[in-house]
Amino acid sequence: MSRKVPRKALGAALAFVLAGAALAVVPSIASASDDRQTAVVSLGDSAISGEGAGNYESGTEGENGDWCHRSANALVHQTQLADKTINLACSGADSANVSLDDTTHYTEGSQARRLIDVARQYRVTTVILQDGANDDPQFADTILDCIERWLNPFGSGCAKHLRTDWPQRLAAMQPKVTHAVNDIKEAMRQAGYADGSYTFVLTSYASPVTEHMDSVLHGPQGCPLRLDDAKYGRTEAVPQFADALHQVANNTGIKFIDFSRATEGHEACSGGSDKSSEWQNRITVDPWAWVHGGLDAIGIHMAQQSFHPNALGHSQLGRCVTEFVQSGSQSGQCLAGSDGNLHATVSAAANS
Repeated sequence: MSRKVPRKALGAALAFVLAGAALAVVPSIASASDDRQTAVVSLGDSAISGEGAGNYESGTEGENGDWCHRSANALVHQTQLADKTINLACSGADSANVSLDDTTHYTEGSQARRLIDVARQYRVTTVILQDGANDDPQFADTILDCIERWLNPFGSGCAKHLRTDWPQRLAAMQPKVTHAVNDIKEAMRQAGYADGSYTFVLTSYASPVTEHMDSVLHGPQGCPLRLDDAKYGRTEAVPQFADALHQVANNTGIKFIDFSRATEGHEACSGGSDKSSEWQNRITVDPWAWVHGGLDAIGIHMAQQSFHPNALGHSQLGRCVTEFVQSGSQSGQCLAGSDGNLHATVSAAANS
């Protein structure tokens, strides 16, 4: 006759078995026997999804309302850091869409929640985040406002009011990006990773425009902006944006790479009548967007590739990010070298 097992003892035994099973599902990152493929993962908005770089993943070109435009040419796919490169970013995403919040953007849910699944399937060694432009800065709307002011020869440019408004927008953005960063860390913890067991990089944004354009023809060439406004964007607004994101990185203990001058000399319309050397798109209208997106494409979706890094730009950015991560530095900047390519420049202070 069998002896009856006390319920408390049985419950403790079951809990022990279930806990062991759960640990088996999520391998320890520190384990030397972890033979999963390594992966680098990108999260964020259009600048890192590959908007403007073409060759978009099927299902992200407007099909069923998904306009994420994740490109096979996106910078994460140009890195040389892991066995696999995975892009979770989505054009138009803001910090809430990146975070663990219950949000939906272009039919897609939280990027951080999807990161959990990816990080369980692969051994994620690097996470790259580019985020903030679609929060309070409203980068795309700001450029549209500047274009509207170019169309009105009797009004003022956009730089005058932005000099007062822009710093306030950046300050309002910072806690939102901080929330996204902290949620990505939490997602990695839920996937079984200890803090510091992977590289986490926050990037800033490259200036898409410059004042160094054809002073007469730059509008018809695809950059209808006042030269003074373009100069303000390149020399003030974008660097201030980088400084604000650098503060977020410092406050959350993650790495930071400054893209603000990454496409310097290769901005939209910098080549005048020849755009072959440019790493940023001019105004780009895709009349075929309706083929994938149907009537939903009519309007902004036909032009959403405008003023974003093109495939050449993403190739260079991927090169720089690879060098930066491999350097082990805490912060750095992407600058063109004497060979004409983009390289990670790290100061002595950044290494300290």
